[in-house]
Amino acid sequence: MDFSLPADLKAYLDELDAFIEAEIRPLERQDDNVRFFDHRREHARTDWDNQGLPRQEWEDLLKQAVRRADAAGHWRFSAPKKYGGRDGSNLWMAVIREHFAAQGLGLHNDLQNEHSIVGNFPFVEMYEQFGTDAQKEEFILGGFSGERRVAFGLTEPDHGSDATHMETRGVPEERDGVPGFRLNGRKMWITGMHKATHCAVFARTSGNDGDARGISCFLTPADQLQIDDYIWTFNMPTDHPRLTIENVWVPESALLGPPGGGLALAQSFVHQNRIRQAASSLGAAVYCIEESVRYARTRKPFGEPLSQNQAIQFPLVELATQAEMLRWLIRKTAWDMDNMPHKEIEKTISDKVSMCNYWANRLCCEAADRAMQVHGGIGYSREKPFEHIYRHHRRYRITEGAEEIQMRKVGAYLFGYLGPRRETLGKL
Repeated sequence: MDFSLPADLKAYLDELDAFIEAEIRPLERQDDNVRFFDHRREHARTDWDNQGLPRQEWEDLLKQAVRRADAAGHWRFSAPKKYGGRDGSNLWMAVIREHFAAQGLGLHNDLQNEHSIVGNFPFVEMYEQFGTDAQKEEFILGGFSGERRVAFGLTEPDHGSDATHMETRGVPEERDGVPGFRLNGRKMWITGMHKATHCAVFARTSGNDGDARGISCFLTPADQLQIDDYIWTFNMPTDHPRLTIENVWVPESALLGPPGGGLALAQSFVHQNRIRQAASSLGAAVYCIEESVRYARTRKPFGEPLSQNQAIQFPLVELATQAEMLRWLIRKTAWDMDNMPHKEIEKTISDKVSMCNYWANRLCCEAADRAMQVHGGIGYSREKPFEHIYRHHRRYRITEGAEEIQMRKVGAYLFGYLGPRRETLGKL
């Protein structure tokens, strides 16, 4: 049993840091681009007069960083080699994401819109597992070229965490001799629709409300969907709309995966996303802890370093202890994911993914709050990034599966209602 990071992973972290210093930091500093990261960040990023959407110059800057990272061979790291990637593993991605977030705000890695110079592409594995050859070519290669961008249309206004009771329906209908489906319903919190070419719309096509089977996924052109409004959030800008699906027809070729198997497909998407997002939350928590330690060592109220006070030490000790333990659970879980068939993850270690995710998100919020307290007034100000970190990561205690839903998953595994213990505890 070896817990040390592989030498080639350490070398790659050094390579990424060198690339950031050579290519990304200069871009961040030029043309007052620092406004997107300093105390002006929320205003600089948000077009308040255009529904609160991201400003075009902000998104253009992110694209420049991505182009540089892609040219250097970093952006597609996690993708299969046949798509220009490096077959990056879940373990390596977890370590990289923590490493980046622990460096604080910057153009190298901005989680508000899932931007990073090492991209996260859970859709790729979803297409690999469930897509046709034509869909793989159109949406994987098209995604990397920028010709395709797919939003994830699962959540509904009246059905958030419980997708099995969704009201969106898909009814078989033939048009001009072409078999297909007519879709009707509403969706909410469908991130990225302002730039999407398609939306993966989940709709019930068979079965009864509450059934896990019977929900299908359709790759639906975005211009056929009606965006009602964009929801302003705790951390702006927004790219989260409500939308209406009214008599939208799609051919059978738009169906992603087997009919009625949409929820299994959705689980395929969330596991990769959750473990990597957990690593990012851990990294942001580490940043808050380390910044607090540095400040406490240099701040000298009443002539003595703030760090000598146990009221300062002990809360940070608890956070640092939790971060250390969480780091190893994340890495072990990511390693397990890499060493089993993709479809086995949901059956065997989905509870571990949920543990990592809900605890990391909670830890990050606690660390940001403590950093504000340690720093005092300046910590509460926008001159420090803690308020931004708190407001952004507070979102993840609700999205990607609310922490209560993830705890429910852990509970189901613990008590044998799901997972490996079902065969033993189910007999009690």
